[in-house]
Amino acid sequence: MLSGFKQFIFRGNVVDLAVAVVMGAAFGTVVTAAVKDMLTPLIAAIAGKPRFSGLKFTLHHSVFLYGSFLNAVVSFVLIAAGVYFMVVLPMNRLMARSRRNQPAPAATTKPCPECLSEVPIAAKRCAHCTVAFS
Repeated sequence: MLSGFKQFIFRGNVVDLAVAVVMGAAFGTVVTAAVKDMLTPLIAAIAGKPRFSGLKFTLHHSVFLYGSFLNAVVSFVLIAAGVYFMVVLPMNRLMARSRRNQPAPAATTKPCPECLSEVPIAAKRCAHCTVAFS
């Protein structure tokens, strides 16, 4: 019973996932700090209000604090933009640059001349329309 648990823990996927979670949390802290300390003051300088949490309206003696929601939406959009421009875009460019020098993979399927479905290269007949290949 204990050996199965040990085997599960030391399997590569579990360790990789644990490292990814820790790195993701650390990077999330960096991005959140960048948004809070750099981008939000920039927006405050442009819009004139550093925080929207004080915004509210009253309807039939009920107070709607929509400013906190607006703060959360703005923070989410800024964090998403930060992650996209600081991580996703550079990684996509790096991956495209590394694939540029690799040859295209060999085709594993071909189109059937009769029904145009994809069939394996080594097939003698189409599985969909049963036409024979030469």
